[in-house]
Amino acid sequence: MCGIVGYVGKKTAQDVLVGGLRRLEYRGYDSAGIATLDDNNEAHIARSVGKIAELANVLDGAPQTGHLGIGHTRWATHGGVTETNAHPHHVKNIYMVHNGIIENYKELKAELSDKGYEFASDTDTEVLAALIDSNYTDGVTLKDAVAKALKRVRGTYGIAVFSPKEPGTLIVARLGSPLIIGLGQGETIIASDASALLGYTREAIYLNDGELAVCNKDGAEVFTLGLKHLDSKPETIEGDLAQIQKGGYDYFLLKEIMEQATTLHNTLSGRIDPKAGKMHLGGPNLTEKEMRDIRHVVIVGCGTAYYAGLLASYYMEQLVPDLTTEVVIASEYRYRSFHLPKNSVALIVSQSGETADTLACLREIKKRGVKTLGIVNVVGSTIAREVDGGTYVHAGPEISVASTKAFTAQVVAMLMFAGMLSEYHGGDPKLVAEFTRELSILPEEIEKNLETHRATMEALAKKYSKYDHALYLGRDTAFPISLEGALKLKEISYIHSEGYASGELKHGPIALVDDRFFEVFNILDNWLFDKSCGGLHEVRARGGKTIVLTDSKADIEADDIVRIESPIKHLAPILLNTLQQLFAYYIAVDRGNDVDQPRNLAKSVTVE
Repeated sequence: MCGIVGYVGKKTAQDVLVGGLRRLEYRGYDSAGIATLDDNNEAHIARSVGKIAELANVLDGAPQTGHLGIGHTRWATHGGVTETNAHPHHVKNIYMVHNGIIENYKELKAELSDKGYEFASDTDTEVLAALIDSNYTDGVTLKDAVAKALKRVRGTYGIAVFSPKEPGTLIVARLGSPLIIGLGQGETIIASDASALLGYTREAIYLNDGELAVCNKDGAEVFTLGLKHLDSKPETIEGDLAQIQKGGYDYFLLKEIMEQATTLHNTLSGRIDPKAGKMHLGGPNLTEKEMRDIRHVVIVGCGTAYYAGLLASYYMEQLVPDLTTEVVIASEYRYRSFHLPKNSVALIVSQSGETADTLACLREIKKRGVKTLGIVNVVGSTIAREVDGGTYVHAGPEISVASTKAFTAQVVAMLMFAGMLSEYHGGDPKLVAEFTRELSILPEEIEKNLETHRATMEALAKKYSKYDHALYLGRDTAFPISLEGALKLKEISYIHSEGYASGELKHGPIALVDDRFFEVFNILDNWLFDKSCGGLHEVRARGGKTIVLTDSKADIEADDIVRIESPIKHLAPILLNTLQQLFAYYIAVDRGNDVDQPRNLAKSVTVE
């Protein structure tokens, strides 16, 4: 959620910190701040509520000098959205920023209050800063003080700390909240996301849970919390600055919707053979015997990743005849007394690779001896490091909070895994070949579909943007995209929207149909076409305002119909979903919302 940036080197720290925080704006936040140490070893703090632009205004009035500092964008957990609660926090000799939640902060706060510490904020972070300071006595290094404090906390953290007593040194540590150390020429840059490092360096150390690092302008040394020295080798950061810029679009969200043809080429590259009608993923790290023995696949995700898994499960069941699939919401599954039968494999789906609930499920599943495969976008992320195997979806950076291109890439990556499994399980090779052929033309069909219907979806959005409620309905593989379509609309337009299976209409949702609602029906040209139209008729009979998205040429009665024309049939739901993405985007724009950074949301949910 929150963003961390740190710097020590030759440049003016303020410039690096503010620039890095701007690149992390997409993560979601409600306040921001920086703290720097000038050449006289005096520390300076600037904080503000609101966007980075507000912080920049504060700094314009009182610019900070110095070559070391830390910065933060906060998403409120403990305490309201106020300047006092914004990071960085300062307690005596300690200046600190923190992502995560300290669960036992209240008992620590009581203990520290008894020692004479007074607290200005309502945050758990200030308590941790005070705990570090209480250990930072004569003869104790900052590294030792931080390590001792972190052994006492329960919860999650990614922290960056400095003290005027040790100028030129930054201490960073992580447990459940990502931190990356960028290694430059005569400078070291800290960030919670690699995007803040682009343009400075491509060499980075990815901290693991339970690790602490001492950073200066010449590099970093990594230790355990027990202060055992670790040999950490730098890795290469992928991506470039162009990928995190808008490229002429008004919003990142529209850019990411429109570039799905390009990013999907990257997902598919080298993984399908249309002539042979086969699919191949190089990363599952499973033997032929293990592939043959798989009988049960559990797909774990949250939000859009969960819906991607749900759609992929339909395809898996079609392609692999003896396979049972189970799709679970990570935030619930982690607390259930679940049972995984023999010969299970878990697909762990996360765009960021840092989703807290999904990561917790991964760790619990691994404890039970079940193989885990990651379906992840961000290279070097925690989930990517901890799974037994898997695949990167290569969708490129997703800056907008609402996920679009990652959904498409996740579905396709899981479909390719199903295509591989089919070979080992006696699946129909003709059906696999059909899916492979459709995958080979899917990028071009997405591009054509978006260009053809962009103006139509914009006009449709203007027509329906004043409504307060919506229902999204579909059957079979159109059901998961109805859930995803409703999620996209509520995320960025703030219209109350719900997704349902069309067959569930008479079991409750039809009671909601009135003139405050519009209904979006995803209707596929398949064996359930007539039943899908039946639900449409039921809504229209009750005065509902209906929009139909379909790949069928048959006569359909609705207020508005958008038809796609494509040779693709099995994967038509993906094409319909791209129209839903445009629809949600244009409604949000028409309502004047901040499309890329919708209220109350964060891109990467790294705390519960």
